Amino acid sequence: MKNLKITVNGVVYDVQVEEVDGASAPAAAPAAAPKAAPAPAAAPKAAPAAGSEAVKSPMPGTILGVPVKVGQSVKTGDVLVVLEAMKMENEIKAAHDAVVASVAVSKGESVDTGAVLVTLN
Repeated sequence: MKNLKITVNGVVYDVQVEEVDGASAPAAAPAAAPKAAPAPAAAPKAAPAAGSEAVKSPMPGTILGVPVKVGQSVKTGDVLVVLEAMKMENEIKAAHDAVVASVAVSKGESVDTGAVLVTLN
């Protein structure tokens, strides 16, 4: 028997490995892996101001760019956020004329479906 330490996704596991010679040893049932510690909760984002419209991510992905700034006026169809999902760039556009009230994401950030990207007034 050999005792080994194996790290998987930052979690260290102590395992025992037995060396066997092919067909002479019976197959052993795999041991249950220890449960990984739960991931720390993400810091909550600021809630949109009253009367603001939240523009949310339609799918999980990575933010490639945010070409708007707080206070900027946008027209219908202007790009608010560029989101990469499944190796495709998706432009999240303004549905109507508005003013950017807040920007909740930054370049390189990963987002889930429904995450607030920007808020509009």
